[in-house]
Amino acid sequence: MVLTYNASGKATELGSGVKLPDGSVATNCHVLKDGNTYRVRYRGKVYPASLDKADWNRDVCSLSVPGLPAPPVVVLGSTQTLQVGARVYAIGTPEGLQRTLSEGIVSSLRPVGGGSYIQTTAAISPGSSGGGLFDDHGRLLGLTSFFISKGQQLNFALPVEWIEALPQHPTPRVAAGTSEVYWIDRAMAIQSSKDWQGLRALAERWIKAQPHSATAWFGLGEADDNLGQHAQAIEAYRQALQINPQDADAWNNLGDDYVGVGQYAKAIEAERQALQINSQDADAWNNLGNAYDGAGQYSQAIKAERKALQINPRNAMAWNEMGLSYDRASEYAQAISAYRWSLQIDPRDEKTWFLLGLTYSFAGQYAQTIKTEKQLLQLNPLDSSSWFILGSAYNRSSQYAQAINAFRQGLQINPHGDWEGLGHAYLGAGNYVQAIDGVPRISWTLLAKVVKSLEVTSGKASWNQRRSAEVRVHRIEPERA
Repeated sequence: MVLTYNASGKATELGSGVKLPDGSVATNCHVLKDGNTYRVRYRGKVYPASLDKADWNRDVCSLSVPGLPAPPVVVLGSTQTLQVGARVYAIGTPEGLQRTLSEGIVSSLRPVGGGSYIQTTAAISPGSSGGGLFDDHGRLLGLTSFFISKGQQLNFALPVEWIEALPQHPTPRVAAGTSEVYWIDRAMAIQSSKDWQGLRALAERWIKAQPHSATAWFGLGEADDNLGQHAQAIEAYRQALQINPQDADAWNNLGDDYVGVGQYAKAIEAERQALQINSQDADAWNNLGNAYDGAGQYSQAIKAERKALQINPRNAMAWNEMGLSYDRASEYAQAISAYRWSLQIDPRDEKTWFLLGLTYSFAGQYAQTIKTEKQLLQLNPLDSSSWFILGSAYNRSSQYAQAINAFRQGLQINPHGDWEGLGHAYLGAGNYVQAIDGVPRISWTLLAKVVKSLEVTSGKASWNQRRSAEVRVHRIEPERA
């Protein structure tokens, strides 16, 4: 437990601390900021402490505590390889209750200089500031720092990399102005509520206060990203990279935005820069695959997506993107396999079911198309495109009654849909009257087929029906008619 006292000797702040391998105690600077003297309590005994090193902008300080018998942290971890969903544990003194442990997961990561700021579901409370956040191997990942009392499991921790950088900040003087951590805390809180306009407004104020903060420019890019303003996001990420060219996440997001505006060569270069910094970033490999795919370099796209899947084989999106690249290369068997892997991971992904059905159709496997589209329609019976693909597969399988039903279902949902397919189904079923009178949007080619069929089977249609078809042909294309 870390205790802060004012000039009158009154305790003004209570926080937590972690003993580091060098014997110092790390904590949050805001626990110490207004103090004149400090003490550390461990197992009922109190030890005098003095401020040793401080990075006030990052809210990371260390205390020298002679004679403190607490065992130090053995191994420091890393937030650069930390993944969302990882199990973590917070240990501190919330409300003065020493050695309190809470368990949770990493729910979000925000790139910052040298590491990632952590959002976690592991509960923290007043007094937890400066405590340790550990992974399930006991490695220190950071210092618990901030929570939102009215939020749902919105708890944050500073990255361990900032603790490791403390020797670069030996002068323990209080910095003027608002710390970068103040801005990061509020940015992450807004991000959690997906208020992208709010995040953009905050980032603009942050940039005005700290124009040389790469993290502030990154936040502006992230806001523009989610608002669909790719050109503006590109400029924000470029500003961030001028300040910190080693930010792999900024390079990665920049590449993704270049894909969004169709600048695939620049996207490829940006993703390669990200991968030079962190070759184990599955998202960057996946985005590189997207860039190659957009540039029409499908074999290169597939190689990049395979790299992403070597790192994270449970990435359904990467399997999906690989399927798309195989599709565009007309390698349908491989595309089908990739989509099936994606659906094993996320069996309710409607987009992947749709693409799988479409690829079966391209491959001429109409029975599989029918089976797949039926499965998708169980998930979403209002997907008109699936009804139309199902109808087309029935047409190609000469199951015209089922095709007519599928097209009618789709056209009830989308009246501007595949009338032509319905016309072909009626024609295949020999229902020429419905092909003429029941399909208001039909091409000259199909009407010509109907007329020809009526001529061949004159006993099946009246002269008036043939005349009706010929009049419609004449109205669509008088010269050819």
